[in-house]
Amino acid sequence: MRAGPTEYREEPCRSALNRVTGMAFRWSLNPYTGCVHRCTFCYVRSFERRADRPSDERYGTTIRVKTNVPTVLRAELARRSWRGELVAIGAATDPYQPAEGRYRLTRACIQALGEARTPLSIVTRGPLVVRDVDVLQAAARRAAVDVNFSIPTLDADVWRRTEPGTAPPRQRLRALRTLVEAGIRAGVGLAPILPGISDRPDQLAAVVRAARDAGATHLWGNVLHLQPGTREHFLEHLARDWPEQAERYARLYRGTYLARADAEPIRRRIERLRAEHAIADRCQAPLAPPEEPEQLPLAI
Repeated sequence: MRAGPTEYREEPCRSALNRVTGMAFRWSLNPYTGCVHRCTFCYVRSFERRADRPSDERYGTTIRVKTNVPTVLRAELARRSWRGELVAIGAATDPYQPAEGRYRLTRACIQALGEARTPLSIVTRGPLVVRDVDVLQAAARRAAVDVNFSIPTLDADVWRRTEPGTAPPRQRLRALRTLVEAGIRAGVGLAPILPGISDRPDQLAAVVRAARDAGATHLWGNVLHLQPGTREHFLEHLARDWPEQAERYARLYRGTYLARADAEPIRRRIERLRAEHAIADRCQAPLAPPEEPEQLPLAI
């Protein structure tokens, strides 16, 4: 069943930074709520279900646009209590989904973080990020900046079936190359890996080779996990697109996570591929800090 047209709701927010527990970062920032990419495996569907919002085919048909998020963020970064900790942009939505082309909220937030000398990390499937090379460079002169392109597979059939609203993976690789050539750390998140669908050695190797060829400064991977909300939606699509895998997934995912005995061989394979293909930071040199205070490019 195809989802209907997307509705955009322009609504102000009370806070910009979200405190996070159990992750490698303590703060996240999401300029939008909801995502038109509508990936079948998206873990955010579980958050939506807990918030009593649709996690099924309706997810992504309504996008909340936090129109004042840059202003609120600047106020939060100016507090005496702010310690300049890493901020992850896009933990619960893609900050470079199509709405960003119009609203430019992610761009304005990067500018605010850069001016506050706050390190930031971005996760995206959106090649639109190349538009913001200037503010990313300016921010990287003041604090650590890295961009992570989520590229679970280069298999065209798997991509079309599981990431219906995203740009093709090779467009993301071209965007990655552009960022690295501009001196910005940019790498690949090979996630989520789908057992029996996108975990063949040749499939994984294809992504790692392409990441290296695009100049990726880093690469990481992880296997699919299925929390309530995500689980029901993904398994429904699995039964339609790969019915031969349905019984196997029922066995593998009795709980949320893949058993260690099944997950570790995949993780080790990625580690071997990363070493074999010499994925490493190949930026020529860190972007030099400005000699004198400068105004970052206007976020317009």
